[in-house]
Amino acid sequence: MEIAMLFIGLAVGLLLGIGAGVMLRKIVAERKVGSAVKQANQILEEAIKNAETRKKESLIEAKEEILAAKNEADEELKERRKEVSRMERRIQQKEEVLDRKTEGIDKKEQQLQQKLKDADEELDKIKDMKADQLSQLERVAQMTKEEAKAEIVVRLDSEIAHETAMKLASYEERFREDAEGKAREILAQVIQRCAADQVSEATISVVALPGEEMKGRVIGREGRNIRTIETLTGVELIVDDTPEVITISGFDPVRREVARLALEKLISDGRIHPARIEEMVEKAQKDVEASIKTAGEKAVFETGVHGLPTELIKLLGRMKYRTSYGQNVLRHSIEVSLLSGMLADELGADATVAKRAGLLHDIGKAMTAEVEGSHVQIGADIARKYRESKEIVHAIEAHHGDVEATSVIDLIVQAADAISAARPGARRENMENYIKRLQKLEEIASDFAGVEKTFAIQAGREVRVIVTPEEVSEDRMMILAHDIAKKIENEMTYPGQIKVHVIRESRAVEYAR
Repeated sequence: MEIAMLFIGLAVGLLLGIGAGVMLRKIVAERKVGSAVKQANQILEEAIKNAETRKKESLIEAKEEILAAKNEADEELKERRKEVSRMERRIQQKEEVLDRKTEGIDKKEQQLQQKLKDADEELDKIKDMKADQLSQLERVAQMTKEEAKAEIVVRLDSEIAHETAMKLASYEERFREDAEGKAREILAQVIQRCAADQVSEATISVVALPGEEMKGRVIGREGRNIRTIETLTGVELIVDDTPEVITISGFDPVRREVARLALEKLISDGRIHPARIEEMVEKAQKDVEASIKTAGEKAVFETGVHGLPTELIKLLGRMKYRTSYGQNVLRHSIEVSLLSGMLADELGADATVAKRAGLLHDIGKAMTAEVEGSHVQIGADIARKYRESKEIVHAIEAHHGDVEATSVIDLIVQAADAISAARPGARRENMENYIKRLQKLEEIASDFAGVEKTFAIQAGREVRVIVTPEEVSEDRMMILAHDIAKKIENEMTYPGQIKVHVIRESRAVEYAR
């Protein structure tokens, strides 16, 4: 029982201690909360005071800025008012000066009107005097004014026309003689200065063989080697009874050269089979392309023509493998370029343009195998493509007379082309046949009625027909030219084209005795 009471007493004491601790913690917490609230109220009061102070300072600063802006605006307004006042005074002064000038002009205008009036009166008096004198003159001469004017005009017209015709005929004859002599002198000097390196060359490609047994190796088993070569190069190999020789036939000279080089390499190497043939043809093509470029660069260097595009230089090089009547086209173009430059120097024309036009005049021949049309039109199209000047393009078009020559450069290139092609030995043609062809041209043109004279010129590429004006009218000229051209086509064999040029001229000749 005592132990139970003891436990009860302990429990009661423990409960009393716990309650006292809880009360103590509550009292401490309340004190801390009161202190925090007090501190928060102090901070809030200080923040309100600071905000009030900031507000007052901002209001003071704003009032100061407004006052400064107002003062500045007042100053600017004062300056503007002063400027307006000055301008008003200046305008007033100018108006006063203008009024004074207007008054002076009015006075001068009145004086001028009076002078004009006096002048009109004097003019009327002069007209009356002139009319009186004219009537007196008509009475004395027994001829009216209009009749006298008409007679004077008729006499003057007759005398002036006669004197003009006589002077024109005299000048024309003198200039013609001087021009012909000067032209012969210039052409002689130019021809003497230009020496061609090459006259003509062969066009047949022949490959020599070390022995007859090589023909069989070139042909191959069942002809496979020769077929491969022909397929890759586009030429025809002719293996005939000619000892130790294979002939290469092809329209394209570049392909013919590729085939020749490839065949020579194969023969030298000794290994001839389709794979090796393909390899050698590829090497030969590269060699020919390099040779073409080198030839074009040498031509440009030799003629002194600079600034040509690379493609044009390659086209020039391709002409190394073109011939015209045995004359190498590239050598011909170089010769025409040099001749054109010399002629331009003699005539005072632009030698640089003349040499460039001369070098490019036959550029179309490099593409005649690939493009349809005459080499003149092809060459003009190529020049336009690579943005050559209009002067160069027209010189190319006019060098065979396809279009009318309109500049000195056109005529220079025509003359240089004719000199290069027509000089003896330039082209492989029998002299007797050449003369016969020229005579035949003149005979055909002379067979037509009304033809007075005929001249075959331009190495037989043009025939000029002079007709009698009384027998051949202007309308008949076109028909006559067409008929002559048709007869030439039917009765002659000739290279290229022949220009028929019909000339009709009327002259009046009178002699003073």
